[in-house]
Amino acid sequence: MDSTATSTPFSTLIRTASHEQHTEAESSTFMSDMLGGRLGVEAYTRYTEQLWFVYRALEDGAGALRDHPVAGPFVQPELMRTAELERDLAHLRGAGWREGLEPLPATAAYAARVAECAREWPAGYVAHHYTRYLGDLSGGQIIRGTAEKTWGFERKGDGVRFYVFEQISNPAAFKREYRELLDAVNADDLEKQRIVDECKRAFALNTAVFRELGEVFPLSA
Repeated sequence: MDSTATSTPFSTLIRTASHEQHTEAESSTFMSDMLGGRLGVEAYTRYTEQLWFVYRALEDGAGALRDHPVAGPFVQPELMRTAELERDLAHLRGAGWREGLEPLPATAAYAARVAECAREWPAGYVAHHYTRYLGDLSGGQIIRGTAEKTWGFERKGDGVRFYVFEQISNPAAFKREYRELLDAVNADDLEKQRIVDECKRAFALNTAVFRELGEVFPLSA
């Protein structure tokens, strides 16, 4: 990192450095088709299934990190999504939703990397935490609105509970506080650069999941 980078708040640095990957993930064919209302509820269901594997890796690893000097401040119960995802999947797939549930290869790779960071490199875990939860609080709300409109889910009800943060009454304030946590992260400049690189990797892993979902749900020409 150069001297300009060190004077830039880390939350700004991490956002701008990963902007290109973020845009690529958001503008994937699958996500564009889904947000455009061009795909059926099966595609949304399959996407929700993939999220379950990733969030299980994120949240199964969180407990052991609560007291970690770098990752600990980010482990906040009001963000946890696994229970909501399971409720959505029960609604989408029925009571036996776990039967035959398989991650796509890209999802398995993504979840494995999250679990590896949680286990072996907590600072890297922060990168995955940031890319997922801040995205859910922001762009995730667009997906919720589309899902409610396209497939008729009850507003903030079963099927879209993943996107509803019941315990966060003011998302804008929460995101501001989260960015303050990033700015105060207990890491030197070299480690911060590694976190930024992991953030880029997280977006690339996410994009690979979208690519594979796009292969499963191609739009007929």
